[in-house]
Amino acid sequence: QVQLVESGGGLVQAGGSLTLSCAASGRTFSYYAMGWFRQAPGKEREFAAAVTKSGANTVYADSVKGRFTISRDNAKNTAYLQMNTLKPEDTAIYYCAAAYGSDWPPSLQNYDYWGQGTQVTVSS
Repeated sequence: QVQLVESGGGLVQAGGSLTLSCAASGRTFSYYAMGWFRQAPGKEREFAAAVTKSGANTVYADSVKGRFTISRDNAKNTAYLQMNTLKPEDTAIYYCAAAYGSDWPPSLQNYDYWGQGTQVTVSS
């Protein structure tokens, strides 16, 4: 089992920045690729970004590419999502997730563990 706890969400004005953190506990953190997803009211959960087990490779959704940066610190068992130039359409609950398998990038079905989410609200 892996437990994931997100933090760092909040209310920010458009153009502002936030950094989300995802603290992991349980099994060895470096065994898992990590992803960030988001779900806006009335919409399906969508992929935002993912990082490989080592942190060497990343992938982003087109909607966040160039504005968001995913990273991880395996020594601290923590993944991060740095979000810059935020837009009102970035408003959502953000979830981190862990994927054990070797597929890259992991599909939604490959993610084995999920956090409870943290709310990000961007005002215009």
